[in-house]
Amino acid sequence: MSEITDLQGTFTLNNGVEIPYLGLGTYQADNDQEVVHAVKYALNMGYRHIDTAAIYKNEEGVGKGIKESSLAREDVFLTTKVWNSDQGYDDTLKAFEASLGRLGTDYVDLYLIHWPVVAKYKETWKALEKLYKEKRVRAIGVSNFLQHHLEDLLTSAEIVPMVNQMEFHPYLVQQDLVDFCTAKGIQYESWSPFLQGKLFQLDITKELEKKYGKTAAQIVLRWNLQKGVVAIPKSVHENRIASNAEIFDFELSDEEVAYLDGMDKGERTGPDPDNFDF
Repeated sequence: MSEITDLQGTFTLNNGVEIPYLGLGTYQADNDQEVVHAVKYALNMGYRHIDTAAIYKNEEGVGKGIKESSLAREDVFLTTKVWNSDQGYDDTLKAFEASLGRLGTDYVDLYLIHWPVVAKYKETWKALEKLYKEKRVRAIGVSNFLQHHLEDLLTSAEIVPMVNQMEFHPYLVQQDLVDFCTAKGIQYESWSPFLQGKLFQLDITKELEKKYGKTAAQIVLRWNLQKGVVAIPKSVHENRIASNAEIFDFELSDEEVAYLDGMDKGERTGPDPDNFDF
């Protein structure tokens, strides 16, 4: 487990590439000034990791935010994802070019298969392997892949995925899947760490909030990092983007991490990867 130091701290992927362990998610951020401003603000205040996807329809805005920030492109870790309707070998390669065009960059740091589209994801993975070998992407991975999807993919994959981005929060820990990924050298990454906002109506972190003088969001993000999970909370609000980064001045005890793990009830706020209408 790497030491958790500050907003620019990283975990190391199985190919040696470093991924900043806290990033900005952009799901549902509009492709206008909203996402441009959020990306620019996050980068200028110290974030180094931005996550988007073709289906978010805001890659142009994300690219613009990076360009308008004070940072060089190589100082930003940028992730995007291939959407379900673009899966398959040739279509994925085309979709990747289209994403690069919208982002206004000639490479991405991490390219993910967004969902495990049955009968397609293996061909999609071959396309990602090609892009990786051609150094068009620095790392490749998957999103929303359960253990059986990963096992199936690994029967034909030449390259083990570097990342699996999953819904992850105290009500959906999926520790067996986390452990499987760890054993295979696949970095776990969380989406929806706040249960799509439901966390703020629950009392599950109340005692910890009092003890540490932190918000529910800060407690849960700290829990993510201490479990070795990369977190990309989404926000377009400056105060929340700043607040989400204020998690480096306290540390949960092992018992407190276990307490949050113990909340797991297998409850999803997003689609089930086995029953998603592709």
